[in-house]
Amino acid sequence: MNISFFRSKCSLFTMIVVILSLAAGTVWSSDKENDLLKELSKPKSTINFGTGYLSNDNARFGQYSGLRNEGPYGIFNVDIVRRNDDTGTWLKLLGRNLGLQNRDVRFEHSKQGKWGYFIDYSQTPRYEPFTVNTAVSGIGTTDLHIPTSSTPGDPAQLKTERQSIGFGYNKFLPGNLEFQLHFRNEDKDGARLFGRGNRLGEPGPRAVGGFEFIPEPINSTTRQFGASLDYAGKQLQLSGGYYGTMYNNKNHLLNVTGGSAVGGIDAPSVFSPIALAPDNQSHQAFLSGGYSFTPTTRGTFKAAYTRATQTDTFSPSLITAPGIGFNLGGRIDTTLLQAGLTARPLSKLSINTNFRFEDRDDKTPVLFYNPMAVLLDYNERSWNGLNNPRSFRTITSKFEASYALPKDFRLIGSIDYDHRDRSGIATNTSHRSRTDEISYRAELRRSLSETITGTISYIHSNRFGSNFLTNTTGTGDPFFNLIAPFNLADRTRDKVRLMANWEPIEPLSLQLSVDESFDNFGHRAGSDLGLRKGSARNYSLDATYTFSEAWQATAWFSRNETHIDQASRNPITDNGIREVWSANLQDFGTSFGADINGKLTEKIETGANFLYSDFTNKFNQKVFLEPQVNRVPNISTQYSSMRFYAKYDVRRNLGLRLDYILDHFKTNEWTWNWNYSDGTKLTQDTNQMVNFVFLSAYYSWQ
Repeated sequence: MNISFFRSKCSLFTMIVVILSLAAGTVWSSDKENDLLKELSKPKSTINFGTGYLSNDNARFGQYSGLRNEGPYGIFNVDIVRRNDDTGTWLKLLGRNLGLQNRDVRFEHSKQGKWGYFIDYSQTPRYEPFTVNTAVSGIGTTDLHIPTSSTPGDPAQLKTERQSIGFGYNKFLPGNLEFQLHFRNEDKDGARLFGRGNRLGEPGPRAVGGFEFIPEPINSTTRQFGASLDYAGKQLQLSGGYYGTMYNNKNHLLNVTGGSAVGGIDAPSVFSPIALAPDNQSHQAFLSGGYSFTPTTRGTFKAAYTRATQTDTFSPSLITAPGIGFNLGGRIDTTLLQAGLTARPLSKLSINTNFRFEDRDDKTPVLFYNPMAVLLDYNERSWNGLNNPRSFRTITSKFEASYALPKDFRLIGSIDYDHRDRSGIATNTSHRSRTDEISYRAELRRSLSETITGTISYIHSNRFGSNFLTNTTGTGDPFFNLIAPFNLADRTRDKVRLMANWEPIEPLSLQLSVDESFDNFGHRAGSDLGLRKGSARNYSLDATYTFSEAWQATAWFSRNETHIDQASRNPITDNGIREVWSANLQDFGTSFGADINGKLTEKIETGANFLYSDFTNKFNQKVFLEPQVNRVPNISTQYSSMRFYAKYDVRRNLGLRLDYILDHFKTNEWTWNWNYSDGTKLTQDTNQMVNFVFLSAYYSWQ
């Protein structure tokens, strides 16, 4: 800990508090009734500043704020609001976390009903939560060097940071029109986890390899901009305009030198240079609106057309390949049409219907990109060297009707339809070009008494589709993949939901929600592999209790359970046996929390909240021929947080605030404990606990 720095912070804080106390005393000595009237009729501005201390180093608590290293930190927030009564103009300045790394500032200037504009700035860090020990050099640049043998390394901190600046303007025009303009520029810099395969041997039979650590350098800019013209009439509302995005990556290639093969054999990877994310852009024109036909009937619509392109030039080493041109020529045209209608044709009957059509047309040309694909004699090779554009067409619609029955019952019924068309070819994964899903819902609501309202609903859905395409390897030979992917498999789902609101006494309200669903999956013809069945259960309970006008408490509990059974099989072993294995995947999540706040006295306000979550993933693997092997251990993660604050009003417009945060993260997550073939190790602290306490002053004026 830097003691001198901490003392200087405290001295500065003490001096500022004294100065503000004297200033506040002058305001407090004026006529109290006039001050109170002024406070109620004019906007209030506030600044909040102070210092805090973090007890322990951590990787999770400060991942997005920079509160990662033990020591002192500055606290500064500002909220300034000024209104000119003569001109009707507003000035607003909002600054949050100005003493930390995740800071943001926004300035607004507007005249009610006339015009307005804003400028904002934000900064967001993202620290890698895993510890990296590596001997790889050049991290953060496009030129990396990997040791030629497995070499222990030193700790390296991977981090990215976003800096965003935005601008917006709006102007009210005659004829109920409003013009809006916005622009945002975001720069992102740093480095993040990345790697490359380390393949042994020359082109030939499949060889054994590993992965080498090559962190990706980040230096990119994303721009978003657009304009719209809005009309707001009594019955008709319209909004039309343009929205665009541009992504520019200043790092086009990653050049890697060095590297070695697993097992000490000198066979460096051939994958260098490596292309990084290419530049791209998109442009959209849209028109949306609504029309009230009658006081009880309203229609809405939206139409949009988007063109997204990727024409960034390939690296010189790639454009020498015959027949592929100088860039991907990527282009996707998307057409969106949607409409909705809500109406109450009868006093007891309400209807709601909507329709949505989206056509994502991938017009990227199909070209031969990898000559090595035909040279490598891999068994069941998955790639023939050609890119595989994918187009999607989606149609969704819904019809819902609600009817009021006698004795405070209300019956609700709905039908949902989802249709998806997909282009593309089937390689070594199952593929079907069309799926359809229809869902039916029946719901009954009733006010059981003046204090109890209950709802019960049942939903049945059925997904089906076209025949699965014949799978092929990269050479075009038949390849019988018998597992249907999760999003393409036939599935029937039955779901029951129960909700209740209860106010047994005036200060207490309870909300209960329970739902349970059961899934059954179909299989490809002649196969019992893949997803078999699944289920999900969700329970939640919320409670609010008002002790008095000064004190209120809330508490909540939730439980989530998900189960999926699946079966697969390994390739034929050396003894000619194909092992079949199964897994009963289970995810459990339990969370609960409580919050209480109120005023101890006229000058003292306090509050506290507590949160606890426990998440467990169980794999329950079983190999039928060898039941004692290939068991994957379970993963469990716990997170708890306790926060406390107390505010003391020294004067009407000056006060002190004390905050305390206890944060605890614990896990046995093993999948990220990774060893790269070059000697780089990826680990994490599995038990992290931090204490953060800070004292600040707040001063307000009008």
